[in-house]
Amino acid sequence: MELTNAEKIRLEDKTLFDKYFQKYPPQNSEFTFTNLFMWRNFYELLFLEWKEHLIIFSYEFFKKHKSPLSERKEAIFFFSPIGPNPSDIMIEIFEHIKEAEFHRVPEEVYETLIKHERFQNLNISVVEDRDNWDYVYEVKNLISLPGNQYRQNRRWLQKFFDNYKYEFKILTEDLIDMCKKLQLEWCIARECEEDEGLEQEQKAIYEALDNFAVLRFKGAMICIDEKCAAYTFGEMLNPETVVIHIEKAHMQYDGGYQAINNLFLKSCWENVKLVNREQDLGVAGLRRAKESYKPIRMVKKSVIFRR
Repeated sequence: MELTNAEKIRLEDKTLFDKYFQKYPPQNSEFTFTNLFMWRNFYELLFLEWKEHLIIFSYEFFKKHKSPLSERKEAIFFFSPIGPNPSDIMIEIFEHIKEAEFHRVPEEVYETLIKHERFQNLNISVVEDRDNWDYVYEVKNLISLPGNQYRQNRRWLQKFFDNYKYEFKILTEDLIDMCKKLQLEWCIARECEEDEGLEQEQKAIYEALDNFAVLRFKGAMICIDEKCAAYTFGEMLNPETVVIHIEKAHMQYDGGYQAINNLFLKSCWENVKLVNREQDLGVAGLRRAKESYKPIRMVKKSVIFRR
């Protein structure tokens, strides 16, 4: 396998990536072209096609942002391959590249991998990556918020509707600057410059918003007094699931997050069965918020490497 043939991800590659994701529908929130494109510079992602699979990896991620679990000095970050037999491809990569470390490996790939006839010979370790498990919900429940279990969410949502005169808008190109202005205000309030994760997220958000016309995701915003009070965007992940990439609300408006979540699903995704609201990254407050909406399941992921 020649990694030297790999290329950086460009907008022109959207057709190729979409072809793979449509043929092999993902469960992982990471696997849309929008997500990979907006985070490509942070990860310094490269890709190539190999044996009918899309291979996405980075030489630089471990050097600049995170230590590899394998503790190999020259470890290479890989996402799980996209194609018909990802576990077979992982085995072949491990046989040729001892430094490979696969992240965000979905449960179904891991379960196939450990049954592989050559798995035991490679001295492979598997570590659950709980912080990157995705939360999956039924869209109808997040719209209607039924029963006692959603009581607190309903209260916040009703508080927003009762207290503010708002306007809900579907995102169009002429509204992008308003979203970016809210994002900047949000980041100043959260002191993003002191938090690498939030700072890099802001850059990724700008990458997505600046290329809205080409990436063709759907978004929405709530305006109060002609200012953006909340915005969000997402897209179809697989035939029955929409994934929400970003959701931000101004902290001065109580219930803003509940409102943008509810109105976006109701207006754009009412006929979709499931919504993937991505991971909590191990952030305690984010975990509590995501758990409060009662996920019906988690998309479990692991890190896999050679000892």
